Amino acid sequence: MTRLAALLGLLLLGALCPTAAQAQPSAPRSSAPLAAAGLHISDGRLVEGNGNDFVMRGVNHAHTWYPGRTQQSLADIKAFGANAVRVVLADGHRWSANSASDVAGVIAQCKANRLICVLEVHDTTGYGEDTAAGTLDQAADYWIGLKDVLAGQENYVVINIGNEPWGNTAPEGWTAPTIAAIKKLRAAGFEHTIMVDAPNWGQDWQGVMRANAQAVYAADTTGNLIFSIHMYSVFDTATEITDYLNAFVNAKLPLLIGEFGGPADQWGDPDEDTMMAAAQQLKLGYLAWSWSGNTDPILDLALNFDPGQLSSWGQRIFNGVNGIAQTAKEATVFGGGAPGDTQAPTAPGTPTASAVTASSATLAWTAATDNVGVTGYDVVRVSGSAETNVAASTANSVTVTGLTAATAYTFAVYARDAAGNRSARSATVNVTTAAAPSGTCSVAYRVVGEWPGGFQGDITLRNTGTAAVTGWKLVFAFADGQTVANMWGGTPTQTGSTVSVAPASYTSTIPAGGSVTVGFIGVKGATNTAPTAFTLNGAACAVA
Repeated sequence: MTRLAALLGLLLLGALCPTAAQAQPSAPRSSAPLAAAGLHISDGRLVEGNGNDFVMRGVNHAHTWYPGRTQQSLADIKAFGANAVRVVLADGHRWSANSASDVAGVIAQCKANRLICVLEVHDTTGYGEDTAAGTLDQAADYWIGLKDVLAGQENYVVINIGNEPWGNTAPEGWTAPTIAAIKKLRAAGFEHTIMVDAPNWGQDWQGVMRANAQAVYAADTTGNLIFSIHMYSVFDTATEITDYLNAFVNAKLPLLIGEFGGPADQWGDPDEDTMMAAAQQLKLGYLAWSWSGNTDPILDLALNFDPGQLSSWGQRIFNGVNGIAQTAKEATVFGGGAPGDTQAPTAPGTPTASAVTASSATLAWTAATDNVGVTGYDVVRVSGSAETNVAASTANSVTVTGLTAATAYTFAVYARDAAGNRSARSATVNVTTAAAPSGTCSVAYRVVGEWPGGFQGDITLRNTGTAAVTGWKLVFAFADGQTVANMWGGTPTQTGSTVSVAPASYTSTIPAGGSVTVGFIGVKGATNTAPTAFTLNGAACAVA
């Protein structure tokens, strides 16, 4: 962040789309399946591998500009009570690139100081000479080049794809490049929690991230994604601050304040005390700018970064009523087990399957043992050498839902402890789901409204059978090349013209004789013919 950028943001605010800033994220959706055994998103919150909430309380450290100070800086940051640090890196676009060995050293220093490490590429900061598409794509390539360094660090590292991308002109200036970068990392095998900065120097003054967060979140099939808002001159009042934060919390969209801070008499007088108080009330993370950096540092270079001489901002961020020292809780991966706990649990017993239906199966296994204690289990679907996490449980049984009728599956189980150690995999169990009941559903498809290039639709799915339907999957195909851009009440996956919809948490069960409705925003061409055939869990539905 630069204060020039903040001032430009303040000047542009009045000229840019005033209604967009008030846009609400789409209707709530449930969290996607667990992506990794480390840090991950669950029900809209960042949690650790053991399922405990992890609320970041920390600062930003400009490693790219002060590499020689990093080891001592991280030790000082930890001594003041922080549990996380956001580390400024460069991929070589504007500044000298941080090498793989350098980044490995930063991670090691974070772990040595028991700090969760948020790594970010600062080269994507939007000064206008680059497009978000180009810079975020280059940043994704940089992370892929560091894959060997980052592999196995899901308990300790969050990947912030790029700092403050530009994307001022239209939603696609930020939304599409962000989705593309996320998918590129997932395709390369990254299971880490990914952090996404808002456009407009991170401040989202057009409301682009706020309006399109649901679509971006839905595009990450792992659901392991958190948004970052930088609160500077755009957020001058308590109402602006709490309105923005609450919009994400109410929609169960993961969010933290990735940057904020500075003198109270400059750049629009942002209300940092309200930011900290609101984040504390909502259990959201915050990372102050900046331990050392371009402006308003917590420690002053002129005083040789003396931790005994905190700036006035440093006093507020660490020692204020809502400061880090009062609210930080260390990650249990460092402090939750016995000191130096590196012993993994034993492998769980071979799972057995019961209560197998067309869409679900209950798995149970003999509990694992551990020198400290088992805190949870991860259930995976096995396909050859590939694994997909499908469920997590703190007990030694779980019901896996969302399965396809008359389909063979292979499942296995891992155990994990409070320190993040993961067991060897259990033996596998093979399960074949039951055939789908026929003639037990009807579908009503409706176009609510249309405009050039787009439309809003809804789909009412009725259960005409005599038993409740749980964990359903609805499949249909568009006839004219339409695509689903955003959906509420369900989670879409589209391949070509075919759309598969999995339920949200609040639509997952359809009682006998009952119905649920999912709504969506679609993209269309010149025509917009409605789908003519629908299947529920593989069985054809009547079209109402």
